[in-house]
Amino acid sequence: MSSRRDAVRTLAALAAAGLFPRTTRAGASAPGVIERIGLQLYTVRSLMTKDMPGTMAAVAAAGYREVEFAGYFGRTPVEVRQLLEAHGLTAPSTHIGLDAVREQFGATAASAQAIGIRYLTIASLDMRTIKSADDWKRMADVFNDAGRRANAAGLRFAYHNHSVEFTPVDGAVPMDLLIGGTDASLVAFELDLFWAMKAGQDPRAYFEKHPGRFEMVHVKDATAAPASDMTDVGSGVMDWKRIFAAHEAAGIRHYFVEHDSPADPMQSIRRSADYLKALRF
Repeated sequence: MSSRRDAVRTLAALAAAGLFPRTTRAGASAPGVIERIGLQLYTVRSLMTKDMPGTMAAVAAAGYREVEFAGYFGRTPVEVRQLLEAHGLTAPSTHIGLDAVREQFGATAASAQAIGIRYLTIASLDMRTIKSADDWKRMADVFNDAGRRANAAGLRFAYHNHSVEFTPVDGAVPMDLLIGGTDASLVAFELDLFWAMKAGQDPRAYFEKHPGRFEMVHVKDATAAPASDMTDVGSGVMDWKRIFAAHEAAGIRHYFVEHDSPADPMQSIRRSADYLKALRF
C-alpha cells in the first residue's frame, strides 16, 4: 500500500508541475517510436574540439534532433544557440558539476537560458565525500535545494547515474535514497541504462518502482556478459523493445545516445541513430 501511495503522490506532483511525459506513440494502436532522437555530445567530444560547427552539422545529418551538452567548447551561449538553430537542433539538457549549481548558479542558469536548455543535469558526484547512507540522504536534501533554485529560474534540476549508485551502503541502495528523498516536482533523474545494467539492475523494474521519475535516459548498448562492454546501440544485448515499452511508466521525455569511447565517433552515432529510427516498441 505504501508503494502505491508513493506512486500516486509522485504522479500528482508531476501533474501539478506540468511534467507528464510526451507520448512517443503515433496513434492509439501504433507501435512506439522515438520522435526526436538525442545525442550526448560527449560521444563526439574529440571532433567538437576540432570543429564544432562541422560536427554539429554531421550530428544533425545523422538524424539527431536533440543534443545534450557536456561543455560548450569555448563558444558563447549566443554562438551555441546559433549553431543549434542553424542545424535544426535543440538542447534540452546540459551536463554540469554540482558546484556549477551550488556556487555558480547565476552564470550557469544564464547560459542555459540563453541556449534554450531546460535541464541542469549533474553528470556525477565526488564519491570521496559520500561514504554512508546518511551522506546520500544529505545529498538528496542538496538536490531538493538545487531543484528549488532551478525551478525559480524556469529550469529543471536532474541527476545522471553511473553504477556506484546501485551499490548498497549501510543496507540501503543510494539510488533509492536519492529518489525517495527528493521531491518529484523539484528533481528529475536521467537513468543511464548501460550503467544500471552493468550494476545488475533491470531498468524496467526501476521504472515501475519509481514511476514518472526518469524524464531522460542515456541510451547505451552492451556486449554479452561477462565483458558487458559499451557498444553501439543495436549491436549489443540490451532489450530495447522491452525497456522502451515502459516509457510512459518511466516518464521518459528525452532519449540521448551515448558511447564513452567509440573507435570511430561518427560511425558510432550513425549506427545508433539508424537502429533507433527503425525501432518500434
